[in-house]
Amino acid sequence: MNPEIKLRKAEIKDKDIIWGIIQQSIERRRQDGSTQWQNGYPNPDTVESDIAKDFGFVLTVNNEIAVYAALILNDEPAYSTIEGAWLSNGEFVVVHRVAVDEKFAGQGMVKKLFDHIEDFTRSHGIQSIKVDTNHDNMAMLKILEGKGYSYCGEVLLRDGMRKAFEKIII
Repeated sequence: MNPEIKLRKAEIKDKDIIWGIIQQSIERRRQDGSTQWQNGYPNPDTVESDIAKDFGFVLTVNNEIAVYAALILNDEPAYSTIEGAWLSNGEFVVVHRVAVDEKFAGQGMVKKLFDHIEDFTRSHGIQSIKVDTNHDNMAMLKILEGKGYSYCGEVLLRDGMRKAFEKIII
């Protein structure tokens, strides 16, 4: 039997589970030798803020939270300045803070997350998805390449330069 996989808005009651998943990701990044997420961000306040602003989303497998992501519409000030060029100037969904629960790691959950985000974007009539990641986040770079995201250049976020990608959805 296929598991039931759904994308839904995170609720405040999910915050401790979400923070636990993000902590696992912070530790995985550290073990991989990455500088990403190693300076106190994201933190529990980030999660609460995401949920309060309706940015927080969870991918659930049979109602159990497997992946967390923040989906932000048209609002990433860092993206207004890019060393390079975006593919479009229309409305966009920004994907931030993707974190997978360890027990779901290696099961293609982030690919499924991006499938659901693309459906969400399309169903809301939004033109594209923009995302950035650290130059050393090989897992995410591989996923973005596999999902057909185009490398657009570099953007400066609070913890340094990031590789920026975009995919036109409609």
